[in-house]
Amino acid sequence: MSVRSFVSLGLMAMTAALPLNAATLQQVDPMAPLPAPGQVVAPTVPTPYVAPVILPPQWQVEDAAQLLAFIGGIGREGLSPADYDPAGLEQAMRSGNPVLMSSAATDRFNKLASDFALGHVRNDARIDWHVTDNDLDGNRQRILLDQALAAHRIGDALIGLLPTHPQYGALRYALEVTPKTETAKINRIRLNMDRWRWLPRDLGSKYIIVNVPAYHATLVENGITRWKHRAIAGAIKTPTPQLNAMATGVILNPWWEVPTSISKEVAGKGGFVSVRGKDGKIQRWRQPPGPTNALGQMKFVMQNPYAIYLHDTNARSRFNSSVRALSHGCIRTEHIHDLAAELGSDDNGEWTRDKINTVLASKKTVEAKFVKPLPVYIVYFSSAALVDGKIVDYDDVYKRDTKVIAALLNRDGKGAPPPAKIARK
Repeated sequence: MSVRSFVSLGLMAMTAALPLNAATLQQVDPMAPLPAPGQVVAPTVPTPYVAPVILPPQWQVEDAAQLLAFIGGIGREGLSPADYDPAGLEQAMRSGNPVLMSSAATDRFNKLASDFALGHVRNDARIDWHVTDNDLDGNRQRILLDQALAAHRIGDALIGLLPTHPQYGALRYALEVTPKTETAKINRIRLNMDRWRWLPRDLGSKYIIVNVPAYHATLVENGITRWKHRAIAGAIKTPTPQLNAMATGVILNPWWEVPTSISKEVAGKGGFVSVRGKDGKIQRWRQPPGPTNALGQMKFVMQNPYAIYLHDTNARSRFNSSVRALSHGCIRTEHIHDLAAELGSDDNGEWTRDKINTVLASKKTVEAKFVKPLPVYIVYFSSAALVDGKIVDYDDVYKRDTKVIAALLNRDGKGAPPPAKIARK
């Protein structure tokens, strides 16, 4: 028997005698001398893992002074300096205790960073807002602070978190020129500035944005409005939730899967087809393609937990109404055929208007995919600003503003506890 084979057999015997776990196997050195017969080999105790110590940020007095001055001026962003306790920071600076000062400054920097990047009003206080915003997390926040301290540019680091959309800048200017006595107008401007902070800072180079109170859907590309038309949103009793989703294409000649919540309204009516389970009982209702289909001739494919999407309608005269809160929650979109053709033919896509019309005429249900998916944002802005500082107010159709303003004026950005939720189906 060769030495290599003898060592291998010895290693196998030792392994069989010990508990089979990764730590044990790693402790066996195949090149170490073999133990004498009957000798018990004690496993080597592994060195315990010790997490690296992350030192807290160390602030210089000059940097803390920058932060203090910055807090004093954040009213221009529609936020209240008092929410960040400038007096507490000033007291910590005067204490002569560098640890206390660093801790106080870090707490306020982090709160400001979070409010600038993600918004002051939080969670359920936003009321049915479900847009994903990953602009800032704990790791990015610490890196941002370390870089700001190294460069001694505290204010610049924070300003870099604010929305870059022109509408946010226009609202900021409107806030600046609005007389301080017009409290209600100021609060509404502040509220809608915060709503912009609830959105991702980068909406994408091409996206669709639907503003429910304005009843419009808009296609934006490279900051330019490329397409804009009227929309119909959810009725008061079936409000449209605010969300974002990726649009991957459209379904031509779609079936309408009737939501469970309104199935009683269509049950047994002509033009609807029942879907039965194995037990023979009706589980849901569908409406086949055709001139009476509530989705019209097409709907967008944009997966989301709320089954909300843009679609056509068989009642296009409703777009002429001034108040267009009429749907079960989805967004009925005027001239959606043109929008689908523009997106379907982008990037050398095959779905031109002629091809779409051919499929529609065939009555066949077909999915027309876009070459590149694009994000869709369904939002709720009750005010917009013009470049001259004038404000355009929209009807607060779901009566949300008063409650959200109350949360905005709260130091923690929280409102009253929300009522028990009713599951949306």
